[in-house]
Amino acid sequence: MAENNTIKNNKRKTPRFNLSWFYIIIAVALGWLFFNSNDEGQGGASKQATYSEFKQYVERGYASRIVVYKDHGPLNMYVRAEHIRDVFRNGTGDRSGQEPYVIVKFGSIDKLEEFLDEQQELGHFQGELTYKEQDGGTLWHILINFGPFLFLIFFWMFIMGRVGGGGMGAAGGMNIFNVGRSRAQKVEVDEKTKVTFADVAGQAGAKQEVKEIVEFLKNPDKFTDLGGKIPKGALLVGPPGTGKTLLAKAVAGEADVPFFSMSGSDFVEMFVGVGASRVRDLFRQAKEASPCIIFIDEIDAVGRARARNTMVGGNDERESTLNQLLTEMDGFGTNSGVIILAATNRADILDKALLRAGRFDRQIHVDLPDVNERKAIFKVHLRPLKIDKDLDIDFLARQTPGFSGADIANVCNEAALIAARHNKTSVTKDDFLAAVDRIIGGLEKKTKVLTVEEKRTIALHEAGHATISWHLQYANPLVKVTIVPRGRALGAAWYLPEERQITTREQMLDEMCSLLGGRAAEELFTGHISSGAMNDLERVTKQAYGMIAYMGMSDRLPNLCYYNNDEYQFQRPYSEETAQLIDQEVQKMIAEQYARAKQLLTEKQDGHAQLAQLLVDREVIFAEDVERIFGPRPWASRADEIIEEMDEDEKTDELKEEDHEPQTT
Repeated sequence: MAENNTIKNNKRKTPRFNLSWFYIIIAVALGWLFFNSNDEGQGGASKQATYSEFKQYVERGYASRIVVYKDHGPLNMYVRAEHIRDVFRNGTGDRSGQEPYVIVKFGSIDKLEEFLDEQQELGHFQGELTYKEQDGGTLWHILINFGPFLFLIFFWMFIMGRVGGGGMGAAGGMNIFNVGRSRAQKVEVDEKTKVTFADVAGQAGAKQEVKEIVEFLKNPDKFTDLGGKIPKGALLVGPPGTGKTLLAKAVAGEADVPFFSMSGSDFVEMFVGVGASRVRDLFRQAKEASPCIIFIDEIDAVGRARARNTMVGGNDERESTLNQLLTEMDGFGTNSGVIILAATNRADILDKALLRAGRFDRQIHVDLPDVNERKAIFKVHLRPLKIDKDLDIDFLARQTPGFSGADIANVCNEAALIAARHNKTSVTKDDFLAAVDRIIGGLEKKTKVLTVEEKRTIALHEAGHATISWHLQYANPLVKVTIVPRGRALGAAWYLPEERQITTREQMLDEMCSLLGGRAAEELFTGHISSGAMNDLERVTKQAYGMIAYMGMSDRLPNLCYYNNDEYQFQRPYSEETAQLIDQEVQKMIAEQYARAKQLLTEKQDGHAQLAQLLVDREVIFAEDVERIFGPRPWASRADEIIEEMDEDEKTDELKEEDHEPQTT
C-alpha cells in the first residue's frame, strides 16, 4: 500500500503539459524578433541621420551604395568599411556588423537624384543607386510566411475548445486534448445539501432495491459469504417526475463510496469517436476509485435500439458509443466494485443488448404514486411551509390523482406563492386548491369577454358533464365545475379519479358517456353544436380506438391486440379490411354512448336546467350543489376507502410503537 501511495504521489507531482506555456514561448520569440529586426535584419548596425548629414557623408566619400525605398520611404546609405569609425564613432567594423548603414528621410526624389548625379561627376560617390519596395523587416517576413498557418492553428484550438467543453473550467476549457475526456462529475456530499432515503417519500419497493445496492457496497461480505455476486447495474424506469434522479441522489448521500454522475447526452458529440473515448475514460476513473457508483441520467440518449438498415453515416457515432458502453459494462474486462445506475422514461426504445442480465441486472420501476404515497410526499414537501393547523393532508392527497412527486412539490410551492400574494400568515386549504387548479387548468382569465349566449352554452355544456357523471356508477366523482376561462379552456370540470390497477369495459364506457355529455347537452338544449367539445371528442376517439384495436373490447373483433412496440416497423399489423372494420366499430361505440348520454339528459332535464342556471349565476359550483339538486350519489369513492385503510394502518403502527415504549413508574 505504501508503494502504491508513493507512486500516486509521484504521478501527482509530475508536471502536466499545458498549452499556455506554448503560447508564452511563441509570444516571447515574436517579441525578440521584433525588437532585434532593425539591428540584425540587414546584416549590420544602423542609425538615424538628417538629410544635411547625409549630404556631408556623400560629399566626403563615405557612401558605398544607396538604397531608396518607394512610396515615400526612407533611404539607406551603406557606409564604406574604412569610414565606419568616422560615421558611428563606436569602434571598429567588427562591432558594427558586416555592412552598417544610415537611415535618412528625404523630401523629393528628383532633387536626390540631381544631388547624387552631381556627386558622381565630382567623383565623391562611385556606388550604385537602387530602388526597392517598402520592407518591414524580419517580423514582417515571418508574418507573411507563417501568418496563415498560425491563424489556422489558433482557430482550430478555439473551435475544439468550444466544442470539446469550453465551459468545463480549467480541466476542459480551450484544450484540444480534453475533447475525449469524460464529463462525469464526482459528487461531493455536503451535509447541508445531503439527500438521504428519508427525503424520498413513497416508492417503498424502489427504495428497497436501491438500499440493497448501497448495503452491498458498505458490507459486501454479508452477501459474498453466501456465494452472491454484486449486481452490475440497475435501471430506474418510470414516468417523468416520479423521483428517479432523487433516488440516485439519495444513493450518493447514503453510500460512503465515490459517485460519478453524468447525462446520456454528454457522451455524444459531432466528432466521430469522442463518445466512445468518453465512455472509456469514465470507466477508467471508476475502476481507479472502486468500489463506486456511476449514474447515467436519460440513458435513452445513447442507448436507443440500433437500427437494422441505417443510412450511411446516420447513427455511426451514437452506435459506436453504445457499443463501447456495452463492452465496458460486460466485456472481457472486469469492473469489480463498479455499479451502474441509469434512469430513463422510455425503456421500450432501449437496445435489447443493454437490458440483458449481466449489464442491467435489475429494472426498478418507479411508478406514479398512489393516494397513500401522495400523502407521504405531501408530508415531505410541507415541512418548510407555514401551513394552517387545520389543513387536511388526506384531502390534498385525494385532490391530486395522477400527480407525480415533482407535481406535488410544484403544488406546495405554488400554494405558498398564492398565500404570500394575498398577504397571509399561513398557507391554507384554499391556497392549495387554487394551486391545483392553476397547475391543471391554467391561470384564470376573468377579464375575457363572453357574450350572454356563449356563457349560457358553456354552462349547458359543463352542466351536461356534471349531470352524466353524477348518475353513472363508474364515472369519476365530481369535485367542482366552473365556467371561468382558464388557459385555453372556456370552462372545466374537476373530477376525482379512482385509484384503479385495472379498468373494465363498463368503466371505460361510463367515462366515454360522461365525456360526450357536454356535446349532447348542447345539441338537446340549444339546437346546435359548437367547437367547445373538440377536446372531449379527441379523448373519446383515442379511448375508443384503444379499446377496440389494443384491448380487444369489440364484439366483432374480440380478444385481438394490434399493438406493435417495434420502433422500426412502418407497416400496420392488419389488413385494409380490418382497418375498415375497426373504424366501423369505433363509430358504433361512440354513437351508442352519445345516444345514451342524450337519453340520460332527457330524463334529468329539470335538474340539468337548474345546474346550468346556477353556473350562470355563480360561475363556480361544487359537489355539494350538485348533491342538493340531484340527491346523494349512491356509489362511494374507492379513494375514501383507501384513506380509511391508510388511517387504520397508521393507528395500528402508533399502537405498536406505544407497546414497545419502556414503562416508567
